[in-house]
Amino acid sequence: MNSMIENIENVELQFLTLDDYKELKEVMIEAYSSMSDSYWKEAQIESLIDKFPEGQVVIKINNELAGCALSIILDYKAFDEKHTYKEITGAYSFDTHDDDGDVLYGIDVFIKSEYRGLRLGRRLYDYRKELCEKLNLRGIAFGGRIPNYHKHSDTLSPKEYIEKVKRKEIHDPVLNFQISNDFHPSKILKGYLLGDESSNEFAVLLEWNNIYYERHTVKAATKKKVVRLGLIQWQMRLYKNLQELMQQAEYFVDAVSGYRSDFALFPEFFNAPLMADNNHLPESEAIRELAKHTPEIVQKFTELAISYNINIIAGSMPEVKNNLLYNAGYLCKRDGTVERYEKLHVTPDEAKVWGMQGGSELKTFDTDCGKIGILICYDSEFPELSRLLAEEGMDILFIPFLTDTQNGYSRVRHCAQARAIENECYVAIAGSVGNLPKVHNMDIQFAQSMVFTPCDFSFPANGIKAEATTNTEMILIADCDIDLLRELNQFGAVRNLRDRRTDIFDLKKTVASSK
Repeated sequence: MNSMIENIENVELQFLTLDDYKELKEVMIEAYSSMSDSYWKEAQIESLIDKFPEGQVVIKINNELAGCALSIILDYKAFDEKHTYKEITGAYSFDTHDDDGDVLYGIDVFIKSEYRGLRLGRRLYDYRKELCEKLNLRGIAFGGRIPNYHKHSDTLSPKEYIEKVKRKEIHDPVLNFQISNDFHPSKILKGYLLGDESSNEFAVLLEWNNIYYERHTVKAATKKKVVRLGLIQWQMRLYKNLQELMQQAEYFVDAVSGYRSDFALFPEFFNAPLMADNNHLPESEAIRELAKHTPEIVQKFTELAISYNINIIAGSMPEVKNNLLYNAGYLCKRDGTVERYEKLHVTPDEAKVWGMQGGSELKTFDTDCGKIGILICYDSEFPELSRLLAEEGMDILFIPFLTDTQNGYSRVRHCAQARAIENECYVAIAGSVGNLPKVHNMDIQFAQSMVFTPCDFSFPANGIKAEATTNTEMILIADCDIDLLRELNQFGAVRNLRDRRTDIFDLKKTVASSK
């Protein structure tokens, strides 16, 4: 091997041309020596080059053809999952190629024997992946041969054989190579390639998903790659009336939108100062009086979201529905739509002092910045909720909170950071600071607003993207790169979502996601 490397003067990746055909034929005959007449005719290669020149590439070492990769683009949904090689290639005519298709299908990859071991196959696969991303295709698929299967066919089914290959109990040069290049086996294809006796005519459908794929849309908008968050660390102070409180809220919305933030996050019960007018009432009645302001606050936030071109997560507010008291919040989007979320786990104090009920609605929200989740304070301490949201595709989890002591804050903070790691997402928390001596049960506040990340090489080593000053009124601006989450999911040092043992546990909702 060393002597071979010493003799290499240059290694080049080039587009395939008809001038390469003679060499191509020789390499194919050698590569498929166990299959007679298994080489592409010149007219077929010409057809491939004519239909899709970018998909046909060769590697040349010292100007000698050393390897080749052939591909077409398919409208994948037009084919049965149990397709054969003949069907997928249009009886070897490649008329199945579709420039408007969504999947890059691998027709062939082969390396000249004397150059095996130089990782040339990886170069060809890397090119395919880059091409897939460039053309915005959903992914790559192909039927992978299992040339050593014939040695084990008497004792093992194809499925059992594949499992043993994955566990390194059996060496299969082709399948091992595909798996090491991030392709995952999807299903067994029977009778895939006629004449492939070493594989007993079985093949494994292998797939690679393009994490950067963007579905085509007719809307005049693009999904943002970097999402800017504006967290409002809200100072509790007494206000004369609702109008004065909303003036302060608008001041902060104006501030974070001035920095071109995509989201403004308010804390839980940010409107609690208005309870001062009802301090003469029992706490359970005072909170219901506060709830009367909620519709007007939501309407005002809806107007602010449109006028300041920002998505507002309106913390949370008490709300009465069917004579029951809930802790609920609203997502006011900049397109004018409004969605509601609920606190599912009320604290013992909320239940005892206010008579508050836990909600039952858990769902992700589609925004112009991707899917988000919202959990209110205590909900963050229950990992099942965020995991269900992650399974729905959540990229950013927002947690408005209200804590009076450092103990309570620490619970929310550490649980929020755990949610970021285990769900491979960003988590933003925002709370209130200061005190309200004239409001029962809301005397003091402790908070430090933060944005957490997973802990991997593309993120801060401590998992903290940005943090506010403790117990100080301020805003916090942070950029979250969504593409980094996609890369983490595929290539992270650990892969918390992909490595879940769903064979031994199951997590699912038991209540409908919407009412």
